[in-house]
Amino acid sequence: MPEPTQRHLPPIAPADVAFRAMQPADIESGLRLCRLAGWDQVQRDWERFVSDENATVSVAIYPKTQSPSSSSRDVEARQIIGTVATIRYGAEFGWIGMLLVHPDVQGRGVGAVLLGHATAELAGVSSIRLDATPAGHILYRKHGFVDEFSLRRMEATSVVIESSHHSSIEPLEQAAMADVVAFDRQAFGAPRDDVLAWMVEGAPAFGFVARRHGQVAGYVVGRQGHEFNHLGPIVAVDASLAVELARTSLASRPGKAFVIDSASDAEEWRSFLEQTGFHEQRPYIRMYRGGNPTFSSKSQQFAILGPEFG
Repeated sequence: MPEPTQRHLPPIAPADVAFRAMQPADIESGLRLCRLAGWDQVQRDWERFVSDENATVSVAIYPKTQSPSSSSRDVEARQIIGTVATIRYGAEFGWIGMLLVHPDVQGRGVGAVLLGHATAELAGVSSIRLDATPAGHILYRKHGFVDEFSLRRMEATSVVIESSHHSSIEPLEQAAMADVVAFDRQAFGAPRDDVLAWMVEGAPAFGFVARRHGQVAGYVVGRQGHEFNHLGPIVAVDASLAVELARTSLASRPGKAFVIDSASDAEEWRSFLEQTGFHEQRPYIRMYRGGNPTFSSKSQQFAILGPEFG
């Protein structure tokens, strides 16, 4: 008789799963789940969720109880079947990310259990948002999430490009952060000054800011991943400036692999990515549940930070 597949095993119910806050010692398990899923997060990303006072990250344990003999670290590690993180962006909205299910239990309803836990963590938030893969899109639709707009993860394995000579672009220094944060809030729709400061601290060479008439007109930051450098957010008043900001930041790491989670369909922006060697790795769908958290200026977002952060 053939072995049953995971999808033919009984569903795993919420009552069968225990949740606890992720600890630093659990990050290794989180990274293992990332690698199994083909995700690019690194230890610093997990540490951000663990330490951020506005975020929670939980590990799911199955079965909920264990026998007295199951006390070794290996057994404990194998029982981590998933993770999920939430972020509260002020009073504006909550975010769900890092929803990972171990392959050994996929197809048994664990994703729905993780999603239920995350939405409970965000109880009282008027709107909840997330970026869904096409596979996850089905799950989120079933749980009341609706589409907001499409995203494309663009990948380039080796970027060689000349830096912009745009006179208004300069390295992003601490002195400019307050102005950048204020500019970003209008586009993102919520405060995230602590997240942007964390980005610049981790990869200062990626950060650039542009001014027009003395006011911030755009900025770019980035971070390092497991296989790729991640460029974004890129926020600018128009596509032309977004292109020049991206060009300057990409030129700081010649020959390196990059991904950009593109949020814009502007022709100039799309053409730039294609001509620079980027191609679509995968699509995402930004979704929300509850009141629609309308962007103040969605057209100014050319690249997001990433689906784990928003």
